[in-house]
Amino acid sequence: MFANRTDAGRQLGAALSGHKGEPVLVLALPRGGVPVGLEVAKVLDAPLDVILVRKIRAPAHPELAIGAIVDGTPPQLLLDDQLVAATRATEEHIAAEKALQLREIERRRQAYRGGRPAPETRGRTVIVVDDGIATGATMRIALKALARSGAARVIVAVPVAPPDVLEKIRAEADEVVCLRTPEPFHAVGLHYRDFDQTSDEEVVRTLAEAERGKG
Repeated sequence: MFANRTDAGRQLGAALSGHKGEPVLVLALPRGGVPVGLEVAKVLDAPLDVILVRKIRAPAHPELAIGAIVDGTPPQLLLDDQLVAATRATEEHIAAEKALQLREIERRRQAYRGGRPAPETRGRTVIVVDDGIATGATMRIALKALARSGAARVIVAVPVAPPDVLEKIRAEADEVVCLRTPEPFHAVGLHYRDFDQTSDEEVVRTLAEAERGKG
């Protein structure tokens, strides 16, 4: 069991230490992935930033994601055509959800980066970090977006994930580093003693700390 996200990040960084000295970019999935990503970035002496992904929710079933939108220029909309059909999501619903999630992405972009531009991923090795994987939906969408953006190599790094989901992730990433793959798997938070929610303020402080460390 990990003490907290900082502990998990340090252990994950140690597992990734073979990449130290390489020109990698660490991208964390906010909010919980950011404190984990900070420790990875420290070990690798690499820059840290965030990749902003928001789910497109199904009509009448907001807990079900039928796709997602990923921050970028332009933003990338990725839909699961089977789920769109199964939930009878109309073009109007998808357009409204897209607009709503783009507003939240813009809010987070301003909160987390201010006026700082997103890092360039084309031609780079990118390590995508989260505090754990449950269904894998958000991570897989992030991987698709990075592939489209032209990242040269994408590494997924997480402290814990279910083995069946991890196999799907392996098919879409160049490398996967996962410290624990419990079976049966119930929830990410069960593998942490302290799994308090990460706030926007903590994300901002963490990114600022990473920036100072590279300054």
